[in-house]
Formats: sequence, structure tokens, C-alpha cells
Amino acid sequence: MSVLSTPSPGDFIRDIIEEGLRIGKHEGCVATRFPPEPNGYIHIGHAKSVCLNFGIAAQYSGTCNLRLDDTDPAGESMEYVESIIRDVRWLGFDWGDRLFYASDYFEKLYAFAVELIRTGNAYVCSLNADEVREHRGTFTDPGKESPYRGRPVEENLDLFVRMRAGEFPDGAHTLRAKIDMAAPNIVMRDPVLYRIKREPHYRTGDRWVIYPMYDFAHCLSDALENITHSICTLEFENNRPLYDWIVEKLISGDRPRQIEFARLNLSYTVLSKRRLIDLVRSKNVKGWDDPRMPTVTGMRRRGYTPEAIRNFCAEIGVAKNDNLIDVSLLEHCVREDLNEKAPRAMCVLRPLKVVIDNYPENQTEEFDCANHPQHPEMGTRKVPFSRELYIERDDFMEDPPKKYNRLGPGREVRLRNAYIIKFERMLKDEKTGEATEIHCSYDPATRSAPPADGRKVQGVIHWVSAAHAVPAEVRLYDRLFTIEDPGGEDEFLSYLNPDSLETLSACCAEASLKDARPGDRYQFERLGYFCADPDSTAGGPVFNRVVPLRDSWAKIAGLKKS
Repeated sequence: MSVLSTPSPGDFIRDIIEEGLRIGKHEGCVATRFPPEPNGYIHIGHAKSVCLNFGIAAQYSGTCNLRLDDTDPAGESMEYVESIIRDVRWLGFDWGDRLFYASDYFEKLYAFAVELIRTGNAYVCSLNADEVREHRGTFTDPGKESPYRGRPVEENLDLFVRMRAGEFPDGAHTLRAKIDMAAPNIVMRDPVLYRIKREPHYRTGDRWVIYPMYDFAHCLSDALENITHSICTLEFENNRPLYDWIVEKLISGDRPRQIEFARLNLSYTVLSKRRLIDLVRSKNVKGWDDPRMPTVTGMRRRGYTPEAIRNFCAEIGVAKNDNLIDVSLLEHCVREDLNEKAPRAMCVLRPLKVVIDNYPENQTEEFDCANHPQHPEMGTRKVPFSRELYIERDDFMEDPPKKYNRLGPGREVRLRNAYIIKFERMLKDEKTGEATEIHCSYDPATRSAPPADGRKVQGVIHWVSAAHAVPAEVRLYDRLFTIEDPGGEDEFLSYLNPDSLETLSACCAEASLKDARPGDRYQFERLGYFCADPDSTAGGPVFNRVVPLRDSWAKIAGLKKS
């Protein structure tokens, strides 16, 4: 059913489940579900719910269904369905033969609605949407009953049948529950259960012109699937009385229990699906799979691993109150996972040419370099070395400060896995004064060994042989927003980070990276973790920076802000 990377800690949801098991509730069964609406791609907040629902089912030897709650055809599509299925599976979870759709139950839901009408618990209302809102009242004032609330049962049944038959225009009528227009909880003031909506459904086509509201379909879908625990986020807490009212009116025996937990709020990120849609439609990102997006597909493209995401979800746990989690904690989990898995390689992002004057012009040698210093089982690779190299431009300074341990006048550095080189002279751009070429000498006795005379060389820098360099594009990603909580701002797009993507098109990668396939992850030594992007071509690989080697924004301790 699932992959559990860490033991599941105790929490209030598991306490509720265990108490139910103790008293024999639901005959000792645990059945959960993950029920996304297919109107967008799932994001890291959904991933938390995926891990929780599938994890609980696995822990208690139960089942977890994947159900697409597709009751509003506007904006729903097979593209979103397929992405959800793909992303949940990529996260490491399997639902077996328990893939369901709310649209599977449209006929049954219609029959449930008819039953509510027959028992006097629902009526057809002919108020328009604005009038319904006006009648609803406020948090301090009770609502007013609809003038159509007293319609006879037979008239309501007749109107509802005709609504289904398509006799009325959109908005002409709704089916409303008959509960209490003076209820303190506004949700319970005769909520709408069905509306007329002439919108083709991606699965049922034009067969239906009335569609159930989410609150009506969701709880009954849970009941039809024998779900025991309906686990959802806190925004549904006010809707729980309606959830319970509907199932109590229509379902006998054990009923599903709704339990709410705090949704994930991530710093420098928006997790509202509506706002993610705005980002895509406004073309402020390049699509749902843009590596800056918090969608699962975007994180996968960037190079995050499913294990890291599951570990993050386990780390933050389950809370009763909303909190803000620092995105650095997610990046830390990614970094910790990739540190163990990612083979090492060298890539120069901003090349500066180095000529080793005393190295033979036509000579090439190869160094055996470990793919992972802590995991010899990952083997080695051959890295070519020649007279002309590229190093990072930042690894040379003409006038370095005292604690600068890289290359400069009068200084020596070790080339990673290779020789010690010493600065001799430099060439400059006449207009800018910028170094264009560095000339050095090397000590042939220092091949991967300390100097025989005991001198100490502080700096170690990475490099790439110029003759063997693979041209590469590297995309450096940063936070998408400049403020910690953009989700709390109405004009959230005004806080977009203009530097969230820097594209370096003249990078030089070591020869072993020529055949990098999309999804291959590496640690570029001294630079961070990188993943080959699907944009890679025969002309050269494209790499996304997954995370830097170190967090530059915050300390890991105390990242969870309750």
C-alpha cells in the first residue's frame, strides 16, 4: 500500500483511531481516503495529507482509497486526474483496485437527494444566488426562511425531476437542505445541495445538468466506500455538523467520522490552488511543473525525492492548529536525502580559463574519482585532466582578503582529486580590467597527495578540463516570493521574487555528465545538488539546482513556527 520511511509518531488523530479500535468501533477496521478535486495539480500540502492517510491505513493494517471528488465540472479535466494519479504513485503509495470518482456515484447521490425530499429534509428553492446570500443572515443575525421552504413534497419532487431533465436555466432553482435558518453555524442555514450547471463533465459528458455540491457528495461518497475516518484540514471544521447531518439522515449503522488537522503553510510559498492557478495563467511561472512551484510535479522536476518529501511530512507531524513551517526544513530534508544518494561530479558554472604552463601541451591523463566519498560501493569514474582547465570565476581574486583560501597572486590551491597549482600571471580585459585567463604552474609530485616538503595548502577548488568539457545550461532557483507569508496578502503577485530563476548558459561540466538523463541527480562538488532537466538535448544537458549544499536563509533549529 505505501512506503513508510520512518516510524509514525503518535498524534491526536491516531489517539482517536486507537480509542475507536479499543471499543470496537467500525468492527476494528480502519479505512481512509485521499480525495482531491481534479481542478489542479497537487502540491506539498496535499502530499502531507497523502502521507497521513496512506500512512495511517498502513499502520493499522487498513485500506486507503484514492478518490477524485469531481462534482464541479468547471475547471476539472483528465489532465489533472492523470497528474494526481501519477504524483501520488511517485510519492510511493498504492491504492490497489480502490481508485474511485465521485462521479461514479451521481445516480446514487441523486437518489439520496430524492430521499431527503421525500422525508421533508430538502426542498427546491427558487431564490437566485444573491437572494440566497441575503436571506442567510450574518454571524450575529439569524437568516430568513426562503418563501419556497414550505413547498409540498410532491411539488419539490416534481421540480427536482424537471431540474434533472434540463427544463430550467442555470440558476433558476437549487435543492437546499431544510435544517435551521437561525443556526449559530451559518453552514447549517439551509445549505445548497444541488445546483443547475450546464457544463460538460470530463467523464459523464452532457448526461447531467445538475451537480451535487461538494459538501453533499463528499460525505456520502465516504459512506458509500465504507470510510471509517474522514481526515481533512481545518477549513472544513465548520462544515463537520453538515457532514454529520447528511450521513445521519441517509446512512444507517457505522458512519465515517470527520477529523480535522492543521493544513500545511510553508514560508515563501503559496499553497492555495486558486493562487497556483493564477501563477500558471498569468505566466509568472512556466507551468504546473515549473521547479519553483510547490506542486509535486514541480518538485519532482526540480529534483526533490519522494523519500525527502515523506521525511519532511513525518518531521512536521500533525497539529490541531495552523502553523507556518519554514521552507528551509523541507530543503534540509531534501539535502539530507541527496547527501546519501547523489553521486559526486564537477561542473563549473561561471568559467574562468586556467593554463598550466609547465604541463605538457598534448598530454591528457585520467583521475579515478570516487562517486561518493562515504559510499565506496558506488564506484569511481574517470575524469580527464589536461593543460587547459576551467575553474569558477569566484575561485580567483586579484586582491583577496586575508581569509580567502582560493587562488590569487602568490597563492597555491589544490585542484580537487588532482594536483596543486600555483598562480604565475594573468591576462585581463583591457576595458573592464577583469581577469580573462590565469596562468599557473603545477607540482607533478602532488597528484592526489600532500606536498613532500610539508607545506600546507588551504584551498581545494573544483575544475573541468577545457578540452573535455561538456557545455551545459544550469538553472539556479530561489524562493518564488520575497516575503515569508505571501499567502496572507491579497496582492500576492506583487511579492514575486524577480531573482527566483537565474539561467547560466555557458557552464562547463565534466565529461561523465554528457549522458545525464532527465531525473538523474548529482552533487556538484562545492556547489550543491543538481538534477538533469527534461529540457536536456543531445546538444548538452540542462541541470536544475535542487538545493545548495548549505541553507543560506535560516538555521535548521527552530524552523517550525507554531
